Amino acid sequence: MTSTVTQHVHAGAERRSHHWLSTPIFGIPLPLFAIATAALIISMATDTLPTGMIGALLVMMLLGELLGFIGDRLPIVRSYLGGGAILALFGAAALVYVQWLPSGVADNVTQFMKGGGFLNFYIAALITGSILGMDSRVLVKVGSRYALPLIFAVLFAALFAVAVGWLLGFSAQDAVVVITLPILGGGMGAGAVPMSQIYEQLLGQPASYYISVLVPALALGNVFAIIIAGLLNGLAKRMPSLTGNGQMMPGVEIEEKESNLDLSKLGIGVVAALTFFVAGQILGDFIPLHPYALMIILVAVLKITNIVPEFINDAASQWFQFVAKNWTFALLFGIGIAYTDLGQVIDAISIIYVLIVFAVVAGAAFGAGLVGKLVGFYPIESAITAGLCMANMGGTGDVAVLSAAKRMQLMPFAQISSRLGGALILLISSIAVPMLFT
Repeated sequence: MTSTVTQHVHAGAERRSHHWLSTPIFGIPLPLFAIATAALIISMATDTLPTGMIGALLVMMLLGELLGFIGDRLPIVRSYLGGGAILALFGAAALVYVQWLPSGVADNVTQFMKGGGFLNFYIAALITGSILGMDSRVLVKVGSRYALPLIFAVLFAALFAVAVGWLLGFSAQDAVVVITLPILGGGMGAGAVPMSQIYEQLLGQPASYYISVLVPALALGNVFAIIIAGLLNGLAKRMPSLTGNGQMMPGVEIEEKESNLDLSKLGIGVVAALTFFVAGQILGDFIPLHPYALMIILVAVLKITNIVPEFINDAASQWFQFVAKNWTFALLFGIGIAYTDLGQVIDAISIIYVLIVFAVVAGAAFGAGLVGKLVGFYPIESAITAGLCMANMGGTGDVAVLSAAKRMQLMPFAQISSRLGGALILLISSIAVPMLFT
């Protein structure tokens, strides 16, 4: 009997050991990923890591994926703080802050992110692919009705932030620009990062300064969005008349178009993304808006009018999916090194700051729920999608919020908030910042 129990224990231990060894990071089995990481560490220690794109991208991908893997498995971080995305960014910033990353490596990554244009390269793929990849009927049919809850989510978020800020002695301009807009910006890559570039151009401080101020708001906003989503689910059980139990309104369904992967389209997607990015730069010479905002407008107009051929829409969408899947953690790690000063982040956190962040998220949910009811949506579903999914950290935040609300079937609407809502915030920031600070 004892021998049988011992055999079962050993067998269980062997299975756990085998499972641990076969656990993939970035799709690579752990032993092989460890070998690649060891080679990277040795090259950094011996100062043989190549400079330029090769060294920078290897550091960003391996260390970014490692931190992302850990963050997606840490209970509190995974459930409330944005998971791997937040750990990849702050982990990189911490490595620089405590000087564990060689200065030459940090400088090379910074040069690749800024001078090498990797950040713009990623954003070009994100904006072009996310908009062209949507069904144009969604942009027209749902956008015409869904736009009002989105807009009023922004308005009420700003009003709540200004009101709480006024009570606590915080300036109205900072409450809107530094806290409200980044929270509602659609996440890190689509919101805070391009927003910091806009602020740099319009306000004069370097983008690294704004990232250090915007990121804490984004992370805290994500926490409050998840908590409020759970509270709204509880409210729905107590007041059934306010909810459609996961249905936005009677008779409205959105289906995401499926696309077969075609490697030949990836090159077309690169060209499309970079062409639209360049077009935004050209328009920026004639129109007093940030090139990112102009790029969004251009892509959306061409999509709605069905001018862009379908194979280019599909190619841009596939390229965006490739970039998002393979380089998001790498980008966030690079942002942590090149754009995030951890000392400034720590200095930015205060009780007043936290209360204003909560006011922003609560205001977004209230405004979206109130106006959503007026346009025919169920108020709780509208508050969750048009409100809380505007105030979370993009795609990962959408999953966390809808999970907390037990309404995963609302993901298409959450994606509209993250994609188009984030684009709306970039447009608003391009217009509002000069008005508030000049």
